[in-house]
Amino acid sequence: MSLPTKSGTKGPLVAIGGAEDKTSRADILRRVLAMSGKEAPVVGVITTASSIPGDVYESYRTVFSAISEAEVLDIRIRQREEAASDAIVDMIRRSDVIFISGGDQMRLTNILGATAAMDAIRARHAEGAVIAGTSAGAACQSQTMVYGGAANDSLRKGAVRMTAGFGLVPGVIIDTHFLERGRFSRLMEIGATNPEYLGIGLGEDAAVLFEDDVMRVFGPGHVIVVDSSQVTGSNVFDLADGEAVSVNNVIMHALVDGCGYSLTDRRVLGPEELRAKSLEHKIEYS
Repeated sequence: MSLPTKSGTKGPLVAIGGAEDKTSRADILRRVLAMSGKEAPVVGVITTASSIPGDVYESYRTVFSAISEAEVLDIRIRQREEAASDAIVDMIRRSDVIFISGGDQMRLTNILGATAAMDAIRARHAEGAVIAGTSAGAACQSQTMVYGGAANDSLRKGAVRMTAGFGLVPGVIIDTHFLERGRFSRLMEIGATNPEYLGIGLGEDAAVLFEDDVMRVFGPGHVIVVDSSQVTGSNVFDLADGEAVSVNNVIMHALVDGCGYSLTDRRVLGPEELRAKSLEHKIEYS
Protein backbone atom coordinates (compact mmCIF):
# COMPACT_ATOMS: atom_id res chain seq x y z
CA MET A 1 0.00 0.00 0.00
CA SER A 2 1.32 3.43 -0.97
CA LEU A 3 0.57 6.33 1.30
CA PRO A 4 0.35 10.03 0.52
CA THR A 5 3.28 12.27 1.25
CA LYS A 6 1.14 15.37 1.67
CA SER A 7 -2.37 16.21 2.91
CA GLY A 8 -3.35 19.69 1.78
CA THR A 9 -1.63 22.46 3.72
CA LYS A 10 -1.43 20.59 7.00
CA GLY A 11 1.09 17.81 7.24
CA PRO A 12 0.17 14.15 7.75
CA LEU A 13 -1.00 13.14 11.22
CA VAL A 14 -0.22 9.53 12.19
CA ALA A 15 -1.29 7.56 15.27
CA ILE A 16 0.44 4.22 16.02
CA GLY A 17 -0.86 1.60 18.45
CA GLY A 18 2.51 0.95 20.12
CA ALA A 19 5.18 -1.75 19.90
CA GLU A 20 5.79 -0.98 16.23
CA ASP A 21 8.48 -3.01 14.48
CA LYS A 22 11.94 -1.42 14.83
CA THR A 23 13.90 -4.09 12.96
CA SER A 24 15.34 -3.56 9.49
CA ARG A 25 11.82 -3.99 8.05
CA ALA A 26 10.24 -1.24 10.22
CA ASP A 27 7.26 -0.99 7.89
CA ILE A 28 5.31 1.69 9.75
CA LEU A 29 8.32 3.86 10.56
CA ARG A 30 9.52 3.72 6.95
CA ARG A 31 6.14 4.98 5.77
CA VAL A 32 6.12 7.77 8.34
CA LEU A 33 9.48 9.04 7.07
CA ALA A 34 8.32 8.74 3.45
CA MET A 35 5.38 11.05 4.20
CA SER A 36 7.85 13.91 4.67
CA GLY A 37 8.63 13.73 0.95
CA LYS A 38 12.36 14.07 1.70
CA GLU A 39 15.20 11.60 1.23
CA ALA A 40 17.02 12.91 4.30
CA PRO A 41 14.36 14.32 6.64
CA VAL A 42 15.09 15.89 10.01
CA VAL A 43 13.29 13.77 12.61
CA GLY A 44 12.67 15.23 16.05
CA VAL A 45 11.98 12.53 18.67
CA ILE A 46 10.04 13.80 21.69
CA THR A 47 10.46 11.44 24.66
CA THR A 48 8.55 13.45 27.27
CA ALA A 49 6.08 10.63 28.00
CA SER A 50 8.81 8.08 28.79
CA SER A 51 10.48 7.39 32.13
CA ILE A 52 13.60 6.21 30.24
CA PRO A 53 14.02 8.95 27.62
CA GLY A 54 17.65 8.14 26.78
CA ASP A 55 16.93 4.52 25.96
CA VAL A 56 13.81 5.40 23.97
CA TYR A 57 15.59 8.08 21.96
CA GLU A 58 18.46 5.73 21.18
CA SER A 59 16.12 3.00 19.93
CA TYR A 60 14.47 5.43 17.49
CA ARG A 61 17.76 7.03 16.48
CA THR A 62 19.07 3.58 15.60
CA VAL A 63 16.10 2.56 13.47
CA PHE A 64 15.58 5.93 11.74
CA SER A 65 19.30 6.10 10.87
CA ALA A 66 19.26 2.51 9.58
CA ILE A 67 16.30 2.96 7.24
CA SER A 68 17.07 6.45 5.92
CA GLU A 69 19.56 9.29 5.75
CA ALA A 70 17.59 11.10 8.45
CA GLU A 71 19.12 13.47 10.98
CA VAL A 72 17.56 12.44 14.31
CA LEU A 73 17.19 15.08 17.03
CA ASP A 74 16.82 14.31 20.73
CA ILE A 75 14.02 16.65 21.83
CA ARG A 76 14.17 15.80 25.51
CA ILE A 77 11.63 17.87 27.47
CA ARG A 78 11.35 16.79 31.10
CA GLN A 79 9.98 19.95 32.74
CA ARG A 80 7.56 22.67 31.66
CA GLU A 81 10.27 25.33 31.76
CA GLU A 82 12.30 23.33 29.23
CA ALA A 83 9.33 23.47 26.85
CA ALA A 84 9.78 27.24 26.71
CA SER A 85 13.48 27.17 25.80
CA ASP A 86 14.69 28.56 22.49
CA ALA A 87 16.85 25.48 21.91
CA ILE A 88 13.87 23.12 22.15
CA VAL A 89 11.65 25.32 19.97
CA ASP A 90 14.43 25.61 17.36
CA MET A 91 14.73 21.81 17.14
CA ILE A 92 10.98 21.47 16.66
CA ARG A 93 11.02 24.19 13.99
CA ARG A 94 13.80 22.33 12.15
CA SER A 95 11.97 18.99 12.15
CA ASP A 96 10.28 17.59 9.05
CA VAL A 97 8.92 14.71 11.13
CA ILE A 98 7.97 15.18 14.79
CA PHE A 99 7.75 11.78 16.46
CA ILE A 100 6.18 11.52 19.94
CA SER A 101 7.14 8.38 21.85
CA GLY A 102 5.10 6.23 24.22
CA GLY A 103 4.93 6.33 27.99
CA ASP A 104 2.44 8.29 30.11
CA GLN A 105 0.13 10.57 28.12
CA MET A 106 -0.62 12.66 31.22
CA ARG A 107 3.06 13.66 31.28
CA LEU A 108 2.68 14.85 27.70
CA THR A 109 -0.35 17.04 28.32
CA ASN A 110 0.98 18.33 31.66
CA ILE A 111 4.47 19.20 30.44
CA LEU A 112 3.73 20.32 26.86
CA GLY A 113 0.27 21.88 27.20
CA ALA A 114 0.15 25.67 26.70
CA THR A 115 3.89 25.94 26.03
CA ALA A 116 6.05 27.37 23.26
CA ALA A 117 7.04 23.83 22.32
CA MET A 118 3.40 22.81 21.76
CA ASP A 119 2.79 26.00 19.78
CA ALA A 120 5.79 25.10 17.61
CA ILE A 121 4.48 21.55 17.06
CA ARG A 122 1.11 22.90 15.90
CA ALA A 123 2.81 25.50 13.71
CA ARG A 124 5.02 22.91 12.01
CA HIS A 125 1.99 20.68 11.41
CA ALA A 126 0.16 23.62 9.81
CA GLU A 127 3.20 24.22 7.60
CA GLY A 128 3.27 20.61 6.37
CA ALA A 129 5.48 18.68 8.80
CA VAL A 130 4.55 15.12 9.70
CA ILE A 131 3.29 14.59 13.26
CA ALA A 132 3.43 10.95 14.39
CA GLY A 133 2.94 9.42 17.82
CA THR A 134 2.99 5.92 19.22
CA SER A 135 1.10 4.59 22.26
CA ALA A 136 0.83 7.61 24.61
CA GLY A 137 1.99 9.79 21.70
CA ALA A 138 -1.05 8.58 19.74
CA ALA A 139 -3.61 8.71 22.56
CA CYS A 140 -2.83 12.39 23.22
CA GLN A 141 -3.73 13.45 19.66
CA SER A 142 -7.51 13.49 20.17
CA GLN A 143 -9.48 16.33 21.75
CA THR A 144 -10.59 14.04 24.60
CA MET A 145 -7.95 11.57 25.76
CA VAL A 146 -8.16 8.24 27.60
CA TYR A 147 -5.61 8.02 30.39
CA GLY A 148 -6.81 5.09 32.50
CA GLY A 149 -9.36 2.37 33.16
CA ALA A 150 -9.01 -1.35 33.77
CA ALA A 151 -8.98 -3.32 30.53
CA ASN A 152 -10.80 -6.31 32.00
CA ASP A 153 -13.74 -4.50 33.65
CA SER A 154 -14.26 -1.04 32.18
CA LEU A 155 -17.88 -1.44 31.12
CA ARG A 156 -18.97 0.25 34.34
CA LYS A 157 -20.06 3.84 34.70
CA GLY A 158 -17.07 6.08 35.35
CA ALA A 159 -14.51 3.30 34.98
CA VAL A 160 -12.66 4.96 32.10
CA ARG A 161 -10.72 8.07 33.00
CA MET A 162 -10.57 10.83 30.41
CA THR A 163 -9.16 14.32 30.15
CA ALA A 164 -8.34 16.87 27.45
CA GLY A 165 -5.79 15.90 24.80
CA PHE A 166 -4.01 18.07 22.25
CA GLY A 167 -7.00 18.24 19.87
CA LEU A 168 -5.01 17.51 16.71
CA VAL A 169 -7.89 15.38 15.38
CA PRO A 170 -11.51 16.14 16.37
CA GLY A 171 -14.43 13.79 16.97
CA VAL A 172 -12.47 10.67 17.91
CA ILE A 173 -11.05 8.99 21.00
CA ILE A 174 -7.92 6.91 20.47
CA ASP A 175 -6.97 3.88 22.56
CA THR A 176 -3.71 1.97 22.01
CA HIS A 177 -2.34 -1.56 22.54
CA PHE A 178 -6.00 -2.28 21.93
CA LEU A 179 -6.30 -5.97 21.11
CA GLU A 180 -3.22 -7.07 23.00
CA ARG A 181 -4.49 -5.57 26.29
CA GLY A 182 -8.18 -6.38 25.76
CA ARG A 183 -9.44 -2.79 25.83
CA PHE A 184 -12.76 -3.27 24.00
CA SER A 185 -14.84 -2.45 27.09
CA ARG A 186 -13.06 0.91 27.48
CA LEU A 187 -14.30 2.24 24.14
CA MET A 188 -17.77 0.71 24.68
CA GLU A 189 -18.10 2.55 28.02
CA ILE A 190 -17.00 5.77 26.33
CA GLY A 191 -19.50 5.19 23.50
CA ALA A 192 -22.35 4.64 25.96
CA THR A 193 -21.69 8.00 27.62
CA ASN A 194 -20.50 9.91 24.51
CA PRO A 195 -22.05 8.38 21.35
CA GLU A 196 -20.83 11.33 19.29
CA TYR A 197 -17.21 10.22 19.67
CA LEU A 198 -15.85 7.61 17.28
CA GLY A 199 -13.67 5.12 19.14
CA ILE A 200 -10.45 4.08 17.42
CA GLY A 201 -8.66 1.10 18.95
CA LEU A 202 -5.13 0.77 17.58
CA GLY A 203 -3.55 -2.65 17.83
CA GLU A 204 0.20 -2.97 18.23
CA ASP A 205 2.22 -2.50 15.02
CA ALA A 206 -0.82 -0.84 13.43
CA ALA A 207 -1.25 2.78 12.42
CA VAL A 208 -3.71 5.25 10.97
CA LEU A 209 -3.17 8.34 8.87
CA PHE A 210 -5.74 11.10 9.43
CA GLU A 211 -6.28 12.94 6.18
CA ASP A 212 -9.09 15.50 6.09
CA ASP A 213 -12.25 13.44 6.80
CA VAL A 214 -10.62 10.09 5.97
CA MET A 215 -8.66 7.71 8.18
CA ARG A 216 -6.27 5.36 6.35
CA VAL A 217 -5.02 2.16 7.99
CA PHE A 218 -1.50 0.83 7.46
CA GLY A 219 0.93 -1.58 9.03
CA PRO A 220 0.68 -5.31 9.85
CA GLY A 221 -1.72 -5.01 12.81
CA HIS A 222 -5.45 -4.37 13.26
CA VAL A 223 -7.37 -1.16 13.84
CA ILE A 224 -10.77 -1.50 15.51
CA VAL A 225 -13.44 1.15 14.94
CA VAL A 226 -16.16 1.43 17.59
CA ASP A 227 -19.11 3.46 16.30
CA SER A 228 -21.74 4.23 18.95
CA SER A 229 -23.70 6.80 16.91
CA GLN A 230 -26.50 4.26 16.24
CA VAL A 231 -26.91 3.13 19.85
CA THR A 232 -30.59 2.33 20.51
CA GLY A 233 -30.49 2.10 24.27
CA SER A 234 -28.35 2.27 27.38
CA ASN A 235 -28.90 2.37 31.12
CA VAL A 236 -25.88 4.59 31.77
CA PHE A 237 -27.83 7.66 32.89
CA ASP A 238 -29.64 5.64 35.59
CA LEU A 239 -26.48 4.26 37.18
CA ALA A 240 -24.25 5.21 40.04
CA ASP A 241 -20.52 5.16 39.44
CA GLY A 242 -19.17 1.61 39.32
CA GLU A 243 -22.43 -0.07 38.25
CA ALA A 244 -22.56 -2.26 35.12
CA VAL A 245 -23.40 -0.50 31.85
CA SER A 246 -25.78 -1.89 29.23
CA VAL A 247 -25.50 -0.53 25.70
CA ASN A 248 -27.23 -1.76 22.53
CA ASN A 249 -26.41 -1.65 18.83
CA VAL A 250 -22.75 -0.70 18.96
CA ILE A 251 -21.14 -1.10 15.51
CA MET A 252 -17.57 -2.40 15.24
CA HIS A 253 -15.20 -2.81 12.31
CA ALA A 254 -11.82 -4.55 12.18
CA LEU A 255 -9.63 -2.82 9.58
CA VAL A 256 -6.23 -3.75 8.16
CA ASP A 257 -3.62 -2.27 5.82
CA GLY A 258 -5.31 -0.84 2.73
CA CYS A 259 -8.64 -0.12 4.42
CA GLY A 260 -9.97 3.31 5.22
CA TYR A 261 -12.82 4.91 7.07
CA SER A 262 -14.87 8.05 6.44
CA LEU A 263 -15.04 10.06 9.67
CA THR A 264 -18.01 12.09 8.39
CA ASP A 265 -20.10 9.30 6.80
CA ARG A 266 -18.98 6.69 9.35
CA ARG A 267 -18.42 3.95 6.80
CA VAL A 268 -15.59 1.70 5.69
CA LEU A 269 -13.75 2.68 2.51
CA GLY A 270 -12.09 0.13 0.25
CA PRO A 271 -8.80 0.63 -1.63
CA GLU A 272 -10.43 1.91 -4.83
CA GLU A 273 -12.48 4.55 -3.06
CA LEU A 274 -9.41 5.61 -1.10
CA ARG A 275 -7.49 5.99 -4.33
CA ALA A 276 -10.29 8.09 -5.84
CA LYS A 277 -10.36 10.37 -2.81
CA SER A 278 -6.61 10.88 -3.05
CA LEU A 279 -6.85 11.85 -6.72
CA GLU A 280 -9.74 14.17 -5.91
CA HIS A 281 -7.55 16.03 -3.42
CA LYS A 282 -4.54 15.89 -5.77
CA ILE A 283 -2.38 14.06 -3.25
CA GLU A 284 0.96 12.76 -4.45
CA TYR A 285 1.88 9.16 -3.68
CA SER A 286 5.31 7.82 -2.82
